[in-house]
Amino acid sequence: MGVTGPIPKRSEERRRRNKDDGPELVKAPSTPPAELPDLPEPDPNWHEIATDWYLSLRESGQAAFYQPSDWAVARYAAELMSRGLSSDRPPNGQYVAALNSVMTSLLTTEGDRRRARIELERKKPAGVKLASVSPLDAYRDLAGG
Repeated sequence: MGVTGPIPKRSEERRRRNKDDGPELVKAPSTPPAELPDLPEPDPNWHEIATDWYLSLRESGQAAFYQPSDWAVARYAAELMSRGLSSDRPPNGQYVAALNSVMTSLLTTEGDRRRARIELERKKPAGVKLASVSPLDAYRDLAGG
């Protein structure tokens, strides 16, 4: 589909009866891969938000798809982000657009991943129990329904 247009729905939200002509959907766990390559640590001079963003990529499921060049782009994006956040001047629109473009190429948001036909499987909440419908059945029987 590309990087424009509406964000596609998650696969479990779609109701297609005909075959999708696009590339096949790739599913991956939302947890980080068991083994990551030796990644450079964040620069200690980076802004706190840039450091948090860079470290969050290591914990994200899309890290399974990253190659060393992707990690280099992530370092570059974190450096750009840090310089913009540490500057005394407010960021201009071109800077924000350029940074968003770099972050989009790294598939950092769910919308970016859906457009690329990559879906991270959501974790099922543990211990959540659905309400029983037996009281509703009893009420319906009493009401004569």
